[in-house]
Amino acid sequence: MTAKRSELKRQLLEQARQRPSARSVSNIGLAGQASRPASRKVPERFTRFDAHPGYQQIALMRQGAEQLGLKDPFFKVHEGTAGATSVIDGRTCINFASYNYLGYSGDPRVNLASTQAVEQYGTSVSASRVVSGERPIHQQLEQAIAKAYQVDDAVVFVSGHATNVSTLGYLLGPKDLIVHDAYIHNSSLVGAQLSGAKRMSFSHNDLASLDALLERHRHQFERTLVVVEGLYSMDGDIPDLPELIALKNRHQAWLMVDEAHSFGVLGDTGLGLREHFNIDPREVDIWMGTMSKTLSGCGGYIAGSVPLVETLRYFAPGFLYSVGMPAQVAAPSLKVLELMTEEPERVEKLQSVSRYFLEQARARGMDTGHSIGAAVVPVIVGSSPLAAQLSHALFEQGMNVQPILHPAVPEKSARLRFFISCEHTEEQVDQTLDALEDLLSNA
Repeated sequence: MTAKRSELKRQLLEQARQRPSARSVSNIGLAGQASRPASRKVPERFTRFDAHPGYQQIALMRQGAEQLGLKDPFFKVHEGTAGATSVIDGRTCINFASYNYLGYSGDPRVNLASTQAVEQYGTSVSASRVVSGERPIHQQLEQAIAKAYQVDDAVVFVSGHATNVSTLGYLLGPKDLIVHDAYIHNSSLVGAQLSGAKRMSFSHNDLASLDALLERHRHQFERTLVVVEGLYSMDGDIPDLPELIALKNRHQAWLMVDEAHSFGVLGDTGLGLREHFNIDPREVDIWMGTMSKTLSGCGGYIAGSVPLVETLRYFAPGFLYSVGMPAQVAAPSLKVLELMTEEPERVEKLQSVSRYFLEQARARGMDTGHSIGAAVVPVIVGSSPLAAQLSHALFEQGMNVQPILHPAVPEKSARLRFFISCEHTEEQVDQTLDALEDLLSNA
């Protein structure tokens, strides 16, 4: 046994002598690197931000604007509250470029709710709500949203865009299917991509196409989610909710309605698409909305059943790993939900002036697409340069409206997009449309 141990020890020592040391290995590696030819040079376009396709597109747009003698129509600085009017570059203009549909952003009662909240809770809750960022006002806001929708529960996120990204990204997976309207918002597209689910689109508001798509593909997947918007912000039209509910029931799918622009706008009291159609809100599986429009705050929400909301509250990354909503951001939305029940006349005024805008635009021969005349009315001009020129010319005359250009929409449907507030007057509408009519006749 001793002889065997001695022989084993000798063999190990011999192997150790033959094995190169760590230092010699390092030296060999350095020598090898020195002897290798220099690595192939990476093309410069992959190392510079000014060569990135996105920046190149911005530069091209700016160059085109300069050639047309136009200023960049984006990032205009509003020097106060943006409602039916706004102060830009030191002068007051009629404003059709803000989502302040019911005029509550800037309302003294809403401002007071915000200041009282910041005095009580500070400027930040300083943590994710799951750990130590929870405040009573979060629960009050969620309960008020659930009550408005007449569903079990709701959860609020600090970003409207992240609400869709995180909800779709978590709830669905590679064995699932997400079917969405072709005009769905970017946030839903990004969420669908994040989920890894199969993604398919159907032609805008074409529910026969949706039915056929689900008939062909639903059986190939586990969960299926249909995503639509309550009011499409580019076109101002709405989906047929009763037919969507019938389709989702027939094909055993979930239905998600993004009410970013429809809540506060549709229905006799502004409660959105389900009030417009007089539908039981529990027929829709997932209600989504944002608080930066009618609700005069910031962030987004999901409303629905307890299992849905609890799942998102504990696992959706955009909620779980984000700081809780600041109290002074939650408070305005909570106050607006209270005021909406007391002041339904604001919704009535919004709907009235919106219809007036649509009727007057059509009477002047303007192409308003399929808008129903509810807060959002496009005037389609068919050319991005023309849309930019018209926006610039109107601004010079004291009217602020944004152009929507290619690639945000197809070139042939470039447009001016008018967002209407309950504070707009018929006189402001007439003044703006008269000016636009003159510009179009001389274009």
